[in-house]
Amino acid sequence: MAMKTKVTFRTDRCKGCGLCVSVCPKQILRLSPETLNSKGYHPAEIIDQEKCIACAFCATICPDVCIKVEKEVL
Repeated sequence: MAMKTKVTFRTDRCKGCGLCVSVCPKQILRLSPETLNSKGYHPAEIIDQEKCIACAFCATICPDVCIKVEKEVL
């Protein structure tokens, strides 16, 4: 059974704390080196959506509820 995942970030709310980056078992999250949000923070982003296993550790640890993990069974 194949599964497609989609991780989205509310970059306007992200304060760049890096907690999501630290808990990702696949190490596919980072703080954007070039993007700044309206608050002046480097928001989190996903580097490789295809490698995401939809564990949702990132969404669970995010103190600002900025991350949404969706799973779709194909």
